[in-house]
Amino acid sequence: MHRSAYIFLLLTTLLWGGNSVAGKLAVGHVSPMTLVFLRWVLAVAILLPIGWRTIREDWPMVRRHWFVLAALGASGFTLFNTIFYTALNYTTAINVSIEQAAMPILIMTANFVFFRLRVNWAQIAGVVLTIVGVILTACHGDPRRLLTLELNFGDAIMLVAVFLYSGYSVGLRLKPVMRWQSLMLSLSVAALVTSLPFFLWEVAAGKVIVPDAHGWAVIVYTAIGASVISQMTYIRGNELIGANRAGLFINLVPIFGTLLSVLIVGERFQLYQALALVLVLGGIGLAEYSGRKAARLPSGSRLFAGKQKGADGAAPFEPLS
Repeated sequence: MHRSAYIFLLLTTLLWGGNSVAGKLAVGHVSPMTLVFLRWVLAVAILLPIGWRTIREDWPMVRRHWFVLAALGASGFTLFNTIFYTALNYTTAINVSIEQAAMPILIMTANFVFFRLRVNWAQIAGVVLTIVGVILTACHGDPRRLLTLELNFGDAIMLVAVFLYSGYSVGLRLKPVMRWQSLMLSLSVAALVTSLPFFLWEVAAGKVIVPDAHGWAVIVYTAIGASVISQMTYIRGNELIGANRAGLFINLVPIFGTLLSVLIVGERFQLYQALALVLVLGGIGLAEYSGRKAARLPSGSRLFAGKQKGADGAAPFEPLS
């Protein structure tokens, strides 16, 4: 089962790394809040015909847990990306990458405080290794760059985004048991509703950039890859091995983002990038080796199936019947 989780989480972080590149390619072709809003318009349009029948059947569950679903959709799907795009207008990509590396620590801390989930020293060492890898990537292999960093408004709001996504990751254990179509549609509708005020603000402020063909290509990728597929795989990976272990994979995002920039944008591949990848994968491997020995993983599970609890007690998707 853990191998399936690794595939889901590697795909998730690869798609999120691609989202970072898409964000760079979107500059001048579509404005940030318009991008966030339209990606969820398209995501809901994709999921609506898929989940219409199941959400009608699961409606009593959706209505009973509407606040949890709305909070998850708002925090993990909309607010994080909205703040992320805004923060990059005030601070550097280096700062943002380093600040995102705090997510696994916050996830582990929150799980201990609220659910008494413990970690061992090997897992902590794994987290430290991944953070070193992220910092190495962020400073482009030159630690002296860290001495020139300055904290500002962008860093402050980025920390809010980090707390939001960490809370979303931990909060996934509270999601109700329902079929994946209903869950994804519910979360996406919540994301669409909460992204609307930000889009209207951008319109009122006269800062909208209407997407051109290039902008629409970015929107399609973020809607299908970074919104629908990656969120499904992250939720499933989180369900299989728990938020503590799944959260550690988030530190692969800047690594994949850098590697994809080499392939897509044409940036040069550097030795520090290879070293950073080794550190992050080594840290994940160390933490996972220790985590697997300590965790009681459920057996007989398959993608989107079963009613058993996940590795950390999270409620699973139910199969389509």
